[in-house]
Amino acid sequence: MVVSRFAPSPTGRLHLGHAFSAVCAHDLARAAGGQFLLRIEDIDGTRSREAFLAGIDEDLRWLGLAWDGAVLRQSTRMALYAEALERLKAMGLAYPCFCTRAEIAASASAPHGSEGPVYPGTCRPLSDAERAARMHEPHCWRIDMAAAVTLTGPLRWHDKPAGWIEADPLAQGDVVLARKETPTSYHLAVTVDDAAQGVTDVVRGVDLFEATHVHRLLQALLGLPTPLYHHHPLLVGPDGKRLAKRNCARPLAELRAEGADPGALLAALRSGQVPIGAADAEA
Repeated sequence: MVVSRFAPSPTGRLHLGHAFSAVCAHDLARAAGGQFLLRIEDIDGTRSREAFLAGIDEDLRWLGLAWDGAVLRQSTRMALYAEALERLKAMGLAYPCFCTRAEIAASASAPHGSEGPVYPGTCRPLSDAERAARMHEPHCWRIDMAAAVTLTGPLRWHDKPAGWIEADPLAQGDVVLARKETPTSYHLAVTVDDAAQGVTDVVRGVDLFEATHVHRLLQALLGLPTPLYHHHPLLVGPDGKRLAKRNCARPLAELRAEGADPGALLAALRSGQVPIGAADAEA
């Protein structure tokens, strides 16, 4: 059975870009007689808001998108993410990192991955004694990517639009597994939850394509199944910019308040179009 999911973060109101991704995931499951799940990725305690959570429910219902079962909230699953992290530590694949973002960004020679400058590995060679002496300092946990890739060997994953992809997690560097302020990260939480929820098909924007290399590696290390991936194009406004929070994409709540027809909006999204007047040319 096909199981898809929509997994927004409650850090703002949903906009048309979110709606497009939700519609794609919803329609894939419904066309196959499967299940469409709603997961709230609220691990960012400093930015997540209950008001935005209520808005997600309101906006999806206005669009006519119904989900199956209870809504899963990542903030209730921290113990499971911590358990997965401990498994990686026990395998010798995770190490504490005491670097600040400014220190990492200041590394002029650092290549860039999907999340910005690739971590230069400053803390990787620290001895056990050095790490133990600094554990009182703020620190995150990173994966030793070279060691992990050596352990798993070659991996691949399948993307519906792009076909079979040879996994290249090394290009992403030693990504964060657990942040300084929370016992997980996007990479670890999404990998654990997709497996726990039985997600067979991950539908998300092509902006997350590179992250899938990391997720495929974590699946292999943790003995988790690998779903099929469907990375869809991103909606763009009249100015050619992607519809995103940082580009001031208009919220669905605003369109609803103006009397927008949700049926017409759905039809436009299903054709991959932004309805006239639904995106600001100056966004």
